[in-house]
Amino acid sequence: MKAHELRPAPGSTRPRKRVGRGISAGQGKTAGRGQKGQGSRSSVSTPSNFEGGQMPLAMRLPKLRGFHNFNRKEFAVVNLGKLSRFEAGTEVNPQLLEEVGLVKKAGDGVKILAAGKISVALKVSAHRVSAGARTAIEAAGGTVELLGPQPLTAEERATRAEARAKKDSKRRAATAERAEAATVAGAPEAAAGDKQARGDAEPAGKAAGEAPTAEADKAEAAAPAPVDEAEAAAPAPVADSVDQPSAAAAAAEDAEEPAEADSADGE
Repeated sequence: MKAHELRPAPGSTRPRKRVGRGISAGQGKTAGRGQKGQGSRSSVSTPSNFEGGQMPLAMRLPKLRGFHNFNRKEFAVVNLGKLSRFEAGTEVNPQLLEEVGLVKKAGDGVKILAAGKISVALKVSAHRVSAGARTAIEAAGGTVELLGPQPLTAEERATRAEARAKKDSKRRAATAERAEAATVAGAPEAAAGDKQARGDAEPAGKAAGEAPTAEADKAEAAAPAPVDEAEAAAPAPVADSVDQPSAAAAAAEDAEEPAEADSADGE
């Protein structure tokens, strides 16, 4: 057979239906969409779960709310009374229970419950066995063997919790010791750092103290001389040329007065 001889299986493909090509073709006029309505429009977009407007199935069904553990294990349950059909000394295991029809599907394991009574000694092997079922089987002379990993007992959980608490206390003590050692080692370095900081601050303080002194001297030199309050309150002296005659003017007036007197006597 060659590539050009390959053909699809008969009936697996059909030619495309050509609609809207005239009424004689059988799919003309409305092209199989019917008259009017939502389905006859050019752009019909309904969800896949649309049921014509009625309540969809996904909304009609009840929902089981709450938390669902995806890792939950489902055990096939077998009551103790159903094991009485086996003869004494029989090894009862999940494979045998599936063969006789007591378990349809083992799933995650088989669990034996204490419902019913047993009077024959059996060797029971299961993934889980209740305390009552174990007591009844052992009382009848049988034995119980657990298959697969088992959950921790109360004693094992307490032991693990105690070991975890001891480990946490040791870790906290070690952390506290490391912190204390770091504090002790860092104390001398911190003291040296403080001393160096104080040494750097003293010259800066001196320089800062000298600068204000120089500035004060300059300001004092530029300030005006102090004035006495009494002198400031006393009235300013009046000019001699205005109110009081000078000494020369007074002598000239005295000389003129005898001259005037002599002229008056001559007359």
